[in-house]
Parts: sequence; structure tokens; C-alpha cells
Amino acid sequence: MPQIRDIKPQEIEAESFRMIEAELGPHSFTPEQFALVRRVIHATGDFSFADNIRFSPEAVAAGLAAIRAGRNILTDVQMAASGISRHLLTHHGGEVLCRVSDPHTAELAKERGWTRSEAAMELASQDNIGIIAIGNAPTALIKVLAMLAAKRPGFKPDLIIGVPVGFVNAAESKELLAENNFPFITSLGRKGGTPVAVALVNALLRLA
Repeated sequence: MPQIRDIKPQEIEAESFRMIEAELGPHSFTPEQFALVRRVIHATGDFSFADNIRFSPEAVAAGLAAIRAGRNILTDVQMAASGISRHLLTHHGGEVLCRVSDPHTAELAKERGWTRSEAAMELASQDNIGIIAIGNAPTALIKVLAMLAAKRPGFKPDLIIGVPVGFVNAAESKELLAENNFPFITSLGRKGGTPVAVALVNALLRLA
């Protein structure tokens, strides 16, 4: 029969982190990168993220600079926006934005033959975006990469967190992200998801 441990509520997270560190063992992440990876493992219970998460060399520093500068965080779905610790972000002056449910988003998507996620990225491109966090929609990540390649005026995010989950273009969109030379965090292959994107953002907010 499983033995339930008696542990105080305020000690649960610290004990979880201790267990993750003990089970994972030696790794090559910097302390700042490991703070993000550890929170992803904590959010998912999946140690494989220690193998498939990729950071560009300047990713963490770029994300922290964006937060401290009061720039906004753009997400692809409302679930991600709801999970990000807004009180930590607003301390620096930024906001969490998600345009996927805006009326204009549906109109633009229908007009252009896009998904709502693509249209939402387009409509938010001028909203002082510092971090883009995509965990659900590969089409959103592909749209962001296209806007960056086109050097869209006024659109210059500091960090792209691209971890969409799934089968159709999820792995491919993340491979494209990893091939670029701007700051990024991604997870290779099909794994990812909104909880991963949220965990990465929240870890950055705590570091900031």
C-alpha cells in the first residue's frame, strides 16, 4: 500500500524541487537554465524535457531584460495567459496579452484564411511584445517566424518561447525556431504544451 508522506503545504514545492534534482542528477545547464527546466519538470512530471529543451545562448538574459523593461508577454491561448503569474509581471510594468478571442481576430482569420492563432499574432505585433510564449498552436509559431523574417516594423520581441505540442507541424515549427539566430527556448519533437510554456515564463518571472 502506498505510504502517504506528511508534509506541510509550504514545504511541498521545495521538496518537489529537491526530488527532481536528486533524480535528474548531473546536467550541463547553467543555474538560470536549470531553474527553468526544473519548473517544467515540476509542472509536467516528465524528465524527458531535460533532454529535449533547447536554449539559445542569450535566451534567459533576453527574457529577463524584457521583463525588467516592462515589455508585454504575448500568448497563443487564453489558458496560457491565465496561468502566467501576472502579479510578478505587473511589478515590472508589463502585461499578459492574448488576442485569440478578440472579435477582430475572428474577422481577420476568416478574411485571410488563417487560423485564429495566426491572426492573433498578427494583431498583437505592435503591442510592445517582449516575450512570445506559444505552447499550443504551431501555426502561431510559424506566423511569428514569418513576421520576424519579414522584419516587420515595430515587431521585435526579445525572446520567443516556442513549445507547441502535437503532430501537425509541431516538431517542424520548433526545428525552424531552433535554426534562427534570435533568442529562443524550445522543446524538440512532438512534446510541449501550454503547461510547459507557462512554466518557462513563470520561472523567468521568479528569476527577474
